[in-house]
Amino acid sequence: MQRILSSQLSSQVGESVRIAGWVHRRRLLKSVAFLIVRDAAGLAQVVVTDPAVRAAVESLPEETVVEVTGTVVANATAPAGVELAEPTVRPLGPPAVPPPFDLYRPALTATLPTQLDHAPAALRHPTRSAALRISAAAVAGFRASLDARGFVEIHTPKVVASSTESGANVFALDWFGRPAYLAQSPQFYKQLMVGVFERVYEVGPVFRAEPHDTVRHLAQYTSLDVELGFVADHRDVMAALRETLAGMLAEVAARAGAAVATLGLTLPEVPTEIPAVHFTEALKIAGAPADEPDLAPAHERALGEWALREHGSDFLFVTGYPMAKRPFYTHPDPARPAHSNGFDLLFRGMELVTGGQRLHRYEDYLAALAARGEPVEPYAGYVDAFRHGMPPHGGFAIGLERFVARLTGAANVREVTAFPRDLHRLTP
Repeated sequence: MQRILSSQLSSQVGESVRIAGWVHRRRLLKSVAFLIVRDAAGLAQVVVTDPAVRAAVESLPEETVVEVTGTVVANATAPAGVELAEPTVRPLGPPAVPPPFDLYRPALTATLPTQLDHAPAALRHPTRSAALRISAAAVAGFRASLDARGFVEIHTPKVVASSTESGANVFALDWFGRPAYLAQSPQFYKQLMVGVFERVYEVGPVFRAEPHDTVRHLAQYTSLDVELGFVADHRDVMAALRETLAGMLAEVAARAGAAVATLGLTLPEVPTEIPAVHFTEALKIAGAPADEPDLAPAHERALGEWALREHGSDFLFVTGYPMAKRPFYTHPDPARPAHSNGFDLLFRGMELVTGGQRLHRYEDYLAALAARGEPVEPYAGYVDAFRHGMPPHGGFAIGLERFVARLTGAANVREVTAFPRDLHRLTP
């Protein structure tokens, strides 16, 4: 008899079936016992009346892996309106050692450090696994949206010879006796691949050796990177980002509807045109000094509240960041050279995306590096490619964990990350 999932039971009323999963909960009453089995699709209720089967169930702690055969009968009070009767229960392994928290409770009440220390078990809780299902659906939507528009997925090195962002902290390593670094982003490579495919994207890990110990930063996270050629300016990139976000959220609704329901979420709508303000105006709205070079988290929160109040939007573009705070490859605004053709996208009051138009002329790269007092040699393999003809181009990068955290309302990105890596954590 082939195993079926709990979600398939409602179509099998009256049939004898086989399910398998983990002992989620046992309710041992005087005349009857209920065994709740959890699998990848949800929960199934098993009704036990036979004394021998009951004795077996009593000996199986929560999280023990079992196989159950029985007859599917209708019961409106059971999960999905059905349950298994007259069961045979067979363990598929030794009795499990229960984790230091109850996975059958509606909320996982253990502290976040305890959850992270015992991540393989904690991630089994429906609320934790729901966030990861939403993450997977968001990535599927990211890929599908870009594939439909002629983008090509690429895979770039994660070990590099120099840092991507000038002056940034990097993780150094020994590469057969030579110095090397974990890649902070695929920035250089995705730009170079515009010269091959015109439109490219990548889903992959990036590494930031910045000693942040906050609820919004990780030392390793998943970056959703996009780069496209033949743009007029950064506004073409913003338009591509808007379409990509809409595709991601549509796929979350389509693929992860049950996970969305588990977390009680209402997915945001992406406006047809996301509101945008220039950096100088953003400072005024946030009540920040006019000479502030960047937006602090408090400024972002104020701007998020303003966007929701004035435009009914969970999203807000801030354009024209000062060139002094943007990487050397950023294209300046021709009308205001001290400001950039770059942007951030705020989602519910937090920076989610950084992007913009890039330089595309070799001479401009030489001038940009010289203006910052940086030598060309560490970037020679990157900069040299612009001697061979590159179109005007730009791109953006979405932090996946931060996107899912804002979407689910998680207070900490570690709540939506399977095995986070940060200042303090290298295991499990």
